[in-house]
Amino acid sequence: MHIPTPEELRAKRESLGIRQAELAGRAGISQSMVARIEAGNVDPRVSTLKKIVNVLNASVRPKVTAACVMNKPVISVHPEDSINRAIEIMDSDNISQIPVIEDGVPVGCISETAIVDALNQPAQHRTHSLVRHYMEPGFPTVSPDTHIETVVSILQNNHAVLVMDSGKVNGVITKHDLISLIADH
Repeated sequence: MHIPTPEELRAKRESLGIRQAELAGRAGISQSMVARIEAGNVDPRVSTLKKIVNVLNASVRPKVTAACVMNKPVISVHPEDSINRAIEIMDSDNISQIPVIEDGVPVGCISETAIVDALNQPAQHRTHSLVRHYMEPGFPTVSPDTHIETVVSILQNNHAVLVMDSGKVNGVITKHDLISLIADH
């Protein structure tokens, strides 16, 4: 059994963003006792040390990963689908961009901008136009175990992130999902 040093206790508390007074209150001891333990000025009883360690362990935030936040199944279109099919999906699901997926692998995306460009084509071309003619570069991809902070960073410059597992698209994360995540916490 590892007995943490005063420095380890202080580092753990600080990494969790817990003040000495909060730790003391949750452990049922005084703030001055926490300060003296962290300074190495007192050898705490095993029961006191156990209370502190239990509070710190309970405070460890679970790792939020892409798999925790992603939506599935992924709404997508195939490159050979018609532009009209993409429009129907966008309308029915109230979304502004859709990944283009072929055999489980992302090959691009289709957005409202691409749809507007397609709508500017003569009607006879529009009904026969395929998604592949108007698709744009695809969304970035991450693995299911990618930490949410990495996903947040990627989404600062992209509309969505696809979650890939075993070479296939398994989920999608949008900026809206991050707003929901923040609101839930």
